[in-house]
Amino acid sequence: MLKFKPLLVLTALMFASFGAHAERLKDIASISGVRTNQLIGYGLVVGLNGTGDQTTQTPFTLQTFNNMLAQFGIKVPANTGTVQLKNVAAVSIHADLPAFAKPGQVVDITVSSIGNSKSLRGGSLLMTPLKGIDGNVYAIAQGNLVVGGFDAEGKDGSRITVNVPSAGRIPGGATVERAVPSGFNQGNSLTLNLNRPDFTTAKHIVDKINDMLGPGVAQAVDGGSVRVTAPMDPSQRVDYLSILENLEIDPGQAVAKVIINSRTGTIVIGQNVKVSPAAVTHGSLTVTITEDPIVSQPGPFSNGETAVVPRSRVNAQQEAKPMFKFGPGTTLDEIVRAVNQVGAAPSDLMAILEALKQAGALQADLIVI
Repeated sequence: MLKFKPLLVLTALMFASFGAHAERLKDIASISGVRTNQLIGYGLVVGLNGTGDQTTQTPFTLQTFNNMLAQFGIKVPANTGTVQLKNVAAVSIHADLPAFAKPGQVVDITVSSIGNSKSLRGGSLLMTPLKGIDGNVYAIAQGNLVVGGFDAEGKDGSRITVNVPSAGRIPGGATVERAVPSGFNQGNSLTLNLNRPDFTTAKHIVDKINDMLGPGVAQAVDGGSVRVTAPMDPSQRVDYLSILENLEIDPGQAVAKVIINSRTGTIVIGQNVKVSPAAVTHGSLTVTITEDPIVSQPGPFSNGETAVVPRSRVNAQQEAKPMFKFGPGTTLDEIVRAVNQVGAAPSDLMAILEALKQAGALQADLIVI
């Protein structure tokens, strides 16, 4: 079995060479099993200044409120009619439970109205259990909300709203009650999952680790995962990963892509985009129609009436834009330079790129979002 000496590994790391455009391993990969877990809960926010739910439209708020009172031995008579809780709002609470979170630690939570509450500003969240996907309670939430938005309304109906007043945050608003089991300390190996699967990047990670620790320590599972032999002792495993995650890796270049956002007119051209030989011209035809009516006067003693005669003027103008040519292996800089020379707007550039793709001259994936 392979034994690890953190001091020797650290010394080897100090003499490792770093690439000019290298990135830390922790920035391009994550450890399998080390992840956050989503929590969700349902509760009540009280103390609102008349901006709570209208219980006639959100009966679940009143039902939740009555259930809470029943837990304290208070029963609301059934013949009291419809109760209006203007200072209470039903809310959903969600949080991310970090990896390795232990009981007693606190996490931030987000509180959002699920009824028709106008604002949660000034409210306090009552004790609410937060559950995981398995139905177990992992944290307890409670505290005063911090709301970044506000809402104001006048008697004449005028209203102003800034940001979103129906949602807020409670820093450290939930206390962890249960730890999530982790497989970090199990087995004699760990798996590194790449944030962006790439065979070249996986190979560089394997080569970097094996050059430092010896052949066979790291093995590529596929283009998105690398399995690394790790010590069994938890303390040594932490030291070992502390060294690995700071290794400088040269990631493989991404696939050539052109991203077009047709809604905002944003166009992003990747570094490796190239164009095969092609000639492009792009212009637009502008048709202008103006109405210039004239007044027609009848002749003397003709008993005629003055009439307005319509007169239209139609003018067509074609923009004279030169044709530009892409040579073989045209790079990104040359594409941008050629397009700027003809003064193409973002909409024109979209049409040019789509036409180049249809012609088979654009050597990249064209993605429209």
